[in-house]
Amino acid sequence: MLILVTGATGQVGRRFVPRLLQNTAPGDEVRVLVRDAARGERFAELGAQVQVGDLRDTDVLGKATAGVEAVVNVAAAFRGVPDEEAQAVNRDAAIELGRAAVASGVRRFVQVSTGLVYGAGRGRPLVEGDETVPGGHLWGAYPQSKWEAERALGAMDGLDDLRIGRLPFVYGDGDPHLDNVMDWAPNWPAMQRLHMGHHADVAQGLQRLLYAPGATGVYNIADDAPVTTVDLFQLNGVPVPREAYDKDAADPWHSVMSTTRIRHELGYRPLFPSVWTARDAGAL
Repeated sequence: MLILVTGATGQVGRRFVPRLLQNTAPGDEVRVLVRDAARGERFAELGAQVQVGDLRDTDVLGKATAGVEAVVNVAAAFRGVPDEEAQAVNRDAAIELGRAAVASGVRRFVQVSTGLVYGAGRGRPLVEGDETVPGGHLWGAYPQSKWEAERALGAMDGLDDLRIGRLPFVYGDGDPHLDNVMDWAPNWPAMQRLHMGHHADVAQGLQRLLYAPGATGVYNIADDAPVTTVDLFQLNGVPVPREAYDKDAADPWHSVMSTTRIRHELGYRPLFPSVWTARDAGAL
């Protein structure tokens, strides 16, 4: 099976592709789509095929999906980009990639999404059957565009084997995400929780979605121990501002996802059940 991975040079992709190359089934090959040939060299050295081009170029998508049997769409435009770019990458390019996959006869499509698509909290862990309720302190162009991509891909004729992985707050392997969260955490209540997942477990979860026979629909991928705002300050060695304790968390369950489905159906178990486990293992 030839597997196409997009977003290979992003924070998730650059850590996912090497793990995928190490764990492909016998005879499987990996092709990565990168905009910069120089940034694709490390993947070529690891044994991947490299297709150079922009995900937003429909002509490139036809070439990238030619001969491919499975796609893992990791590409994403996250915070810090204009809304128009988030929509172009997360929604429009994902839809065009789905169309190109159908035209090329791709049989399996793994869409990497985010748990933020659930929107407002429910006062309990979020499950895959929950409808999206736009809103909440983390809502914006990123989750909205990912949500719209999910809906469009799910309604696309010919994309019969669609598997969606909704990721939590991803960290580890030197990813600056855990440091960057301090740009927002000072505005959060002390007891607001954030669900997390190490890159090793994101890779594990996506590989299970890619290979598991009979997997279908949405799966939450996350660890076992959502952290509080206080935890985030402590992890970064920063004192907790006193005013954080004066703020009420409207829903302490906001963004916390149930992983029951992926555990029971696909055998997922976090290698790093908590960020504390990862810290103690020197894997941050």
